[in-house]
Amino acid sequence: MGKRCDWADSGNQALRDYHDQEWGFPTTDERQTYELMILEMMQAGLSWQTVLNKRAAFRKAFKNFDVNQVAKFGQSEYEGLLVNPGIIRNRLKIRAAINNAQLLVSWHQRGESLNRYLWKMVNNQPVIGHYDSLKDVPATSPLSVKISKNLKKKGFRFIGPTIVYSWLQALGILNDHLKSCPSYSQAISAAESLDFDS
Repeated sequence: MGKRCDWADSGNQALRDYHDQEWGFPTTDERQTYELMILEMMQAGLSWQTVLNKRAAFRKAFKNFDVNQVAKFGQSEYEGLLVNPGIIRNRLKIRAAINNAQLLVSWHQRGESLNRYLWKMVNNQPVIGHYDSLKDVPATSPLSVKISKNLKKKGFRFIGPTIVYSWLQALGILNDHLKSCPSYSQAISAAESLDFDS
């Protein structure tokens, strides 16, 4: 059995569980897509361990990342988030999270899905990395640059190419597990059962 990716092996159990069970494993769940977008935005400039430590508090503060509820957040909810000690209290990131939820509500009303939009960018097939070392894994790609530009044009905020790249990794659209990691082949197998019609 191989060794899990270096970035997860030195962390706590929550980080290892996230790596082993979620990161890089393809999902077609729209709620999860929004949650991971927000968490990746919040992570900018911080460690992923910090975000994971606050994940339960984020879920509570953001109504389990229900876009319909977050989209209705007004000034009082915004100000409440700014003084919530359990989450990352960054004004720009919090504003972006609410703005992006409002945009997604309009997408859903038109029968569109952010998750389907992202998967169409890769023809519904995850992009498999073939990396032997963490230093080989890029921070951005032409795909993340393209998606970042497109989403910004559509009004999404705090969604630069580096954040998008990390988000695509989290969603399993990019499988950047190292080849020596057991999750590498597990994520490939999981992709074979993807269902985009449900």
